[in-house]
Amino acid sequence: MLDPSEILSGNILIVDDQEANVMLLEQMLRNAGYVNISTTQDPRTVCAAHAEHGYDLILLDLQMPEMDGFEVIEGLKEIEQGGYLPVLVITAQPGHKLRALKAGAKDFVSKPFDLIEVQTRIHNMLEVRLLYRRLADYNRQLEQTVLERTAELRASEARFQRFTELSSDWYWEQDAQGQLTRFSGPVSEMLGIGAEGEGEGGWNADERAELQENIASRTPFLDFIFTRTRADGSVQYLQVSGEPMFDTSSRFTGYRGIGMDITERMNWRPAVTPQG
Repeated sequence: MLDPSEILSGNILIVDDQEANVMLLEQMLRNAGYVNISTTQDPRTVCAAHAEHGYDLILLDLQMPEMDGFEVIEGLKEIEQGGYLPVLVITAQPGHKLRALKAGAKDFVSKPFDLIEVQTRIHNMLEVRLLYRRLADYNRQLEQTVLERTAELRASEARFQRFTELSSDWYWEQDAQGQLTRFSGPVSEMLGIGAEGEGEGGWNADERAELQENIASRTPFLDFIFTRTRADGSVQYLQVSGEPMFDTSSRFTGYRGIGMDITERMNWRPAVTPQG
């Protein structure tokens, strides 16, 4: 909700070629507590003034020489494209009311003025206009926040990806159907994902079957070690950790994990110092 002071601080422009009408409307608004009031008797200046000041409400007479109110409305629409046209028309012609509303004006008051009616319509229009502006500002802030959060998320993902690259030899992600969606290194061969029968053999069948069963059953695992025997008879040791992934609705979306070759570590033995 708006504070009453926000409405009374609305930026208002009175446009009428008759000085008496301008003075009457201005005095009425000031008596009601409005403080930001501008006036003009030259309709040709309205569009430029609105482009500069962005009025919250324009009280616009329709019947004026040189340029009538309908022409002013068309010019204002060029400035407020896609926005809220803050025009309250003033007319003594009943037939002009519907035409003005169709042209883009938001409301009208009739001459001669009913001051209570004029005050009520002005108050209501300013409230709508200011709420519209508040919503527009909120949407802009929300859009900016989304852009900032998206940038932060991408940076976080990049840091995570870099961390996994530094802390492991390979990394993988697969979707709910088991297809690899992102990976580094010979993941397909090492895990046997989508590459059955490809690459070098020698895998310990029981160990890799257990690993694949963990993945298939969506079971998280840490530092699982499995092996294969190379063609030269040496044993290669691989260590892998993985976890299932779920979306915000707790729906399974895939699997991810990291792995590394720990052969050197597994084959390392501390040197034995001879006893003298």
